[in-house]
Amino acid sequence: MHVLILGGTTEARRLAELLHDTPGLTVTSSLAGRVAGPRLPPGEVRIGGFGGVEGLTAWLSEHRVNALIDATHPFAGTISFHAARAAATAHVPLLAVRRPGWVPVAGDDWHEAGSLEEAAGLLPALGRRVFLTTGRMGLAAFAGLDALWFLVRSVDAPEAPHPARMEVLLDRGPFTLDGERALLHRHRIDVLVTKDSGGAATAPKLTAAREAGVPVVVVRRPPVPDHVPAVAGPEEAARWIRERPHGRAVPTAG
Repeated sequence: MHVLILGGTTEARRLAELLHDTPGLTVTSSLAGRVAGPRLPPGEVRIGGFGGVEGLTAWLSEHRVNALIDATHPFAGTISFHAARAAATAHVPLLAVRRPGWVPVAGDDWHEAGSLEEAAGLLPALGRRVFLTTGRMGLAAFAGLDALWFLVRSVDAPEAPHPARMEVLLDRGPFTLDGERALLHRHRIDVLVTKDSGGAATAPKLTAAREAGVPVVVVRRPPVPDHVPAVAGPEEAARWIRERPHGRAVPTAG
């Protein structure tokens, strides 16, 4: 049985670990290649795009894939639609691993935005020193806010266009609550911008912002195919794989 995991996330790596060394099972993890030094999961790994729906469909057929797992980042919306179309065309069962989004609690001062551009438009009314945690892609949306200062945290160094007044912090999660508290205090942050990525690895910044009374601009997730069965975590996905008779049963929601 051959399983293809569309990954690059903590959940995808964990799923590959859970399935690694399972008798009769071959696992291939596919990474988009947007990070220079990705954390590689166990098993076979391919890096780079497939060439759209047609390329992914061909790859599924040529490599005799029996099950496809979409464990991509919540903001990698395009690949999820490609996966749904390719799986249907190649007649390969598909399951999505969708980590739950964050939910505000008492004391939070959240401001939702439908896009990075909308988030940028909210900032002048909220603060002057911005902690921008949306990654290195899409910084052009904030490039015109010359009156604001930005602390940009990303795994790899961002490229122009980006904000004129900017300090870059190269780091990757998981992050600690004490570390996030110290970061907000040291840089005198008065507004935080984040995507609704969900998960525990980067959630401490939300707690630190709540404690400090810092408003948070939260960019909503893009749409995903709503007809694809989904589970919340890698353990459920591993169970779905192991319970498949020859990898060809019709998928059901976990």
